[in-house]
Amino acid sequence: MSAIIQSGQAGIGLAGLAGRRVRLGLIRDRILLFAVLVGGWEVLSHTVVDPLWISRPSLIAERLVALAASGELWRNTQRTLLEAVLGLALAFAVGVPLGIAMARYKYGHAVAEPFIMALHSLPRVALAPLFIIWFGIDLFSKVMMAFSTVLFIFMLNVHEGLKTIDRDLLDLLRTMRAPRHYVTRKVLLPWIVPWLIASLKIGVGLALIGAVVGELIGSSAGLGWYIEKSAGRLDTTGVFAGLVLLMAIAVAGNLVVARIERRFSSWRPS
Repeated sequence: MSAIIQSGQAGIGLAGLAGRRVRLGLIRDRILLFAVLVGGWEVLSHTVVDPLWISRPSLIAERLVALAASGELWRNTQRTLLEAVLGLALAFAVGVPLGIAMARYKYGHAVAEPFIMALHSLPRVALAPLFIIWFGIDLFSKVMMAFSTVLFIFMLNVHEGLKTIDRDLLDLLRTMRAPRHYVTRKVLLPWIVPWLIASLKIGVGLALIGAVVGELIGSSAGLGWYIEKSAGRLDTTGVFAGLVLLMAIAVAGNLVVARIERRFSSWRPS
């Protein structure tokens, strides 16, 4: 028996070692690909394309260092990040209950569905000037832009997730007279966790889009504002610096969502 246990432990150890090697190899190859892309960009800007059009990675790095030294980098990044996070959180807080209500009250959803889909199909960019008029050029208008961009993602995903729930399981719990709060806590919430994670993955990028679009229309700070200001001066390096910071925020947001997904993966129904 002890020999079997030791053999099993050795197998687990070898599997863990192999998995670690795969992860290290993946990280190495990603770094190599990044270096090739950046190096190719640098060479291209020196030999083929005028850096006025595509800038250079070295110039972008210098600009980021200068922005960090002046404090402008943190000020603009913090503003855009705050707008996106608040918009995403508000969309979560409003969209999830609405999605649950849509699944629960089927007739009401059938009545409202054409209007919901019409609002969902409306390009959010068209709302930006209206939000600027309503809420001004400060923080709240950008939060509402991010909120309006992400809201329907949560609503529709949660609704679709609840539509796929195992009806036999619900009927079994009803026959056992399980309390509603027990069914919600043990069945409904775990069931929609994957749908919520998928919504968050999509919502991170969309919240940033909403915040930046609002800043492009009218703002006094933020990465969108900095990109717009740089473009007005034909400052390609400034535009790319803003884009690099936006990509960094998006990558960080996706890493946070991935951590949340690992944390709640045990909730997923089998």
